[in-house]
Amino acid sequence: MNKPEIGIGLVGSGFMGRCHANAFRSVPGLFEVPTEPRLTMLAEASDDLAARAAQALGFARGTGDWQALVSDNEVDIVAITAPNLLHAPIAHAAIAAGKTVYCEKPLSTTAALALEMTEAAEAAGVVTLVGFNFLRNPMIKLAREIIESGEIGDITGFRGRHAENYMADAEVPHSFRTDPQGGGAVADIGSHIISMARYLIGPMAEVQAECRTIHAARPVAPGAFERAPVEVDDMTHALVRFGNGVSGSLEANWAATARTMDLSWEITGTKGALAFTQERMNELELWSGAAGRSGYTRIESGPAHPPYGQFCPAPGHHLGFTDLKVIEVAELLAAHAGGASCGPDFREAYEVQRTVEAMQASHAKRQWVAL
Repeated sequence: MNKPEIGIGLVGSGFMGRCHANAFRSVPGLFEVPTEPRLTMLAEASDDLAARAAQALGFARGTGDWQALVSDNEVDIVAITAPNLLHAPIAHAAIAAGKTVYCEKPLSTTAALALEMTEAAEAAGVVTLVGFNFLRNPMIKLAREIIESGEIGDITGFRGRHAENYMADAEVPHSFRTDPQGGGAVADIGSHIISMARYLIGPMAEVQAECRTIHAARPVAPGAFERAPVEVDDMTHALVRFGNGVSGSLEANWAATARTMDLSWEITGTKGALAFTQERMNELELWSGAAGRSGYTRIESGPAHPPYGQFCPAPGHHLGFTDLKVIEVAELLAAHAGGASCGPDFREAYEVQRTVEAMQASHAKRQWVAL
């Protein structure tokens, strides 16, 4: 029996747009999804660019007008991978049209706009999902289960970091990342370690942060001699107090020489500890504290850690970044079909954005800021 089709509209065909397209194409062959995704329409900055991207990514049609995509009767889910400034207007239009909205992070350029989007979606009763896809790693789910089971005791500390090197070179030019509305490193990649901390430990109650700009000026364009000042952080360190009493620290750094994908954390408890890094995303380190077993034990992902088995029946073969996007899309399709919630939704993404802005405010005020 054929499954009902669901029309997918994608706004943006850059790196994340390609990840979304791949996930929607791949998910029916890996998961028992309730509907069959149909790549209906792709929107880009111009008709010509949209036509070429649609053909390359497998979409039936392309358009240079995202509003035409949102209003199209054959589009049921609007996936937003456009520049951050466009997230709010596209999402509001999609919500008004009653569509499910799948938006990349950050949800918007400010917490205030993110809250408006959240309240609009909740009032309309539409399904929303924001692309913090690192949370879909089976090892992260396992870590949360270990924490909630009490296996490592009461949690006493959290130390998290997201460090990469893509802005380490002072000659990397200005882009949407260094625009003040982009939010700097703390918003761009700090949002990932914030979302991870919230998923594993819980909401933060207070933060005290220092935001530092390492490269004070950058070329205005690739290869340009002219330089313009940088008004955002390259690196932020924050002390945090969680609402449940746990304390810890967070770091966001996009100028970390030699680091490619250090989304990592360490959690200590009264009976044990956990450690993880995305650079070895198929491994979770567990210290149980058992007599005669000093040191961490490596847990390697496998079919015992759902939904790893959807991709491979054998352990040790490993999942990758794009697989996490497929898992995310499988959960989105299930939520859309059932009209259920699917986290992290707009409300959670707003809380992440609010935490980012609290860190920025703490730096400006040189004091702790309550959330």
